[in-house]
Amino acid sequence: MSDRISISFLLLLLLVPLADGKNKKKQTLPDYVLNAQTILVVIHPDAGEPVTSPMANRTAQEDVERAMMKWGRFKLVMDAETADLVVAVRKGHASGPTVRNSPVDDRPVIYQPSGGDVRTAGQHGRPDLTDPSLGGATDRGPHLSNEIGSAQDAFEIYRGRVQYPLDSAPVWRYMAKDALSGPQVSAIEQFKKAIDESEKLRQAKP
Repeated sequence: MSDRISISFLLLLLLVPLADGKNKKKQTLPDYVLNAQTILVVIHPDAGEPVTSPMANRTAQEDVERAMMKWGRFKLVMDAETADLVVAVRKGHASGPTVRNSPVDDRPVIYQPSGGDVRTAGQHGRPDLTDPSLGGATDRGPHLSNEIGSAQDAFEIYRGRVQYPLDSAPVWRYMAKDALSGPQVSAIEQFKKAIDESEKLRQAKP
């Protein structure tokens, strides 16, 4: 009887650390995201503008920029090499014809004062976010495409201060219907939660 109890006790000791290890949460966001101070918001290069809503991605970009400014955690910049983080947005849409490389997206970035926020003028057009030598279309002019796209909005975080930030995998992604719609941009609310949770876990580290 005592041998059975001893064996059961040993098994219990072995299982407890394993269960405890599984329950430990890992930090979702790396330290460079938590320490970031500057951010660039761009339209994803692969995003097409639905013919029925040609301003969809630009509107999403501006809504995210306004929400970022209201949050106040990051300073908006216009250059990927000076941005600690790059946010790529893509508005969801039903399958159908889209305009790729729409001139609507290549706009001078003129930030309007909103509330107490100060916005400054930025560069014209889209920055080079991917290495053109890696392949893909060389013609950057607008053209029609018949896309089978996702109906969900996409919000992706990439590491900045590199030449081609979107050539790497995103460090964090959120996708949901109308996730980029303002004024309450739910993608940013989810990003806030991820940052808060990661900061708590970082503080709890020994």
